[in-house]
Amino acid sequence: MDFSTIFHNICSLLRYEASAPMLFSSGLFWALFLVFLPVYALLKNRLWQMLTFVVAFSLYFYYKSSGVFFILLICTSLLDWTLSRLLAVLTVGWQRKLCVWISVIASLGILGYFKYANFFLWNWNAMVEGNFQPLDIILPVGISFYTFQSISYIVDVYKGRVAPTETWLEYIFFLSFFPALVAGPIVRADYFIPQIRQNNRATRDEVYAGLWLVILGVVKKALIADYIAQYNDLIFMQPTGYSGFESLMGVIGYTMQIYCDFSGYSDMAIGIALIMGFKLSLNFDFPYKSQNLTEFWRRWHISLSSWLRDYVYIPLGGNRKGTLRTYLNNFLTMLVGGLWHGAAWKFVFWGAMHGAGLAVHKASKPLLSRLPDNRVIRAVSWTVTMIYVSLLWVFFRADSWTDSWLIIRNIFTNFSPAHIIPFVEVRYVWLIMMTVIIAAHCMPRRLYDRLAVWFVTTPWPVKLLIFIIAVQLVIQFMSEEVAPFIYFQF
Repeated sequence: MDFSTIFHNICSLLRYEASAPMLFSSGLFWALFLVFLPVYALLKNRLWQMLTFVVAFSLYFYYKSSGVFFILLICTSLLDWTLSRLLAVLTVGWQRKLCVWISVIASLGILGYFKYANFFLWNWNAMVEGNFQPLDIILPVGISFYTFQSISYIVDVYKGRVAPTETWLEYIFFLSFFPALVAGPIVRADYFIPQIRQNNRATRDEVYAGLWLVILGVVKKALIADYIAQYNDLIFMQPTGYSGFESLMGVIGYTMQIYCDFSGYSDMAIGIALIMGFKLSLNFDFPYKSQNLTEFWRRWHISLSSWLRDYVYIPLGGNRKGTLRTYLNNFLTMLVGGLWHGAAWKFVFWGAMHGAGLAVHKASKPLLSRLPDNRVIRAVSWTVTMIYVSLLWVFFRADSWTDSWLIIRNIFTNFSPAHIIPFVEVRYVWLIMMTVIIAAHCMPRRLYDRLAVWFVTTPWPVKLLIFIIAVQLVIQFMSEEVAPFIYFQF
């Protein structure tokens, strides 16, 4: 046995590979997590040793996801923690504000450079008609998420909503907590930091509830989202290469794909944290059941929408400065949300249209309130909302502004029922997957709660069987490579 070769292969596996970042749905992560968990359990009653161990694992996890940029995360945490400690002792108003502005400008400046530098330079180049070559910038994974956490922490300390952590170790534990590090949910300091000192050990029921969420997340992401993405990608790669009906199926498919992908990650993150004894906030609440756009944003990516509400919408004035200002604040907040998702005009348009839709809904409330609350009205409301949301997902997914319009135009100008039967014959597995997730999304929340309780209380052989079935289904339908989570790029 050649031990040097084995050692070399292990080292290669543990080194950062830009083409293969570590994901929750990858075998390597679960192998490392199975090693991590017993050590974590042994250290759980020793707070500082536990914090150190989890921070080390979180930083390694981030290294495996984004390479040397874990150093940037450490530097951000050191700056924020130092400034938060200064805020705790300073009493002069302008000095305290200066601390906040230094933190916010530093965080947004780093995010702006990595995420938006080329975007602004491209647009400047287009205006002056220069010969611009894009900068060689690699976007650190998850920087948008931990930047928002960093900003909310320093603002909350400034406003007295949360006390600054006594030690830097506690703060970097909060900022780098690996379940939520690279794709959320966005963790709020006032909710999470008190849990650090409490250091509660997960109960037996919480461990099983966490395992249930992990299984749900794996099924959503690695089974359904990754499988239906194979067809959806074909549509978006060739906007005019398919019939209008096939394009429509691709748009509906992506609408469900992004939900399964992102909510699947959130389920896994919340489940892993729960197994460790920490609670993360709900991030998705059946958003495609929404009757209007306002309700949609209360159910979709809840941690982001609540962050935008508290740190953008309310500081802009919220609904306290008149009707027109309320509409404008809604619009500007969603514009920020669109730009947060990506450095491209299609994301700006996506955010702007959601902002405009929210304003229209608020303006229409007096009229809508006069309509009877019956099944027909609810069905129409749901249909209008889903059409609006789904069409805007086209701009979110397509490679360019032009491709977005080509796909939409193809749906409305090249649609023929003659393509339905051939599609069903060829894409029947895709349709089964879509039917499963749509039916599951239509289930009432109380049924999900009952299923979770049933899983928690069922004998361990049944739990093992469910786990094995889920893993086998993933293996059966998985593509050649583990697909990155959609929100990794944000």
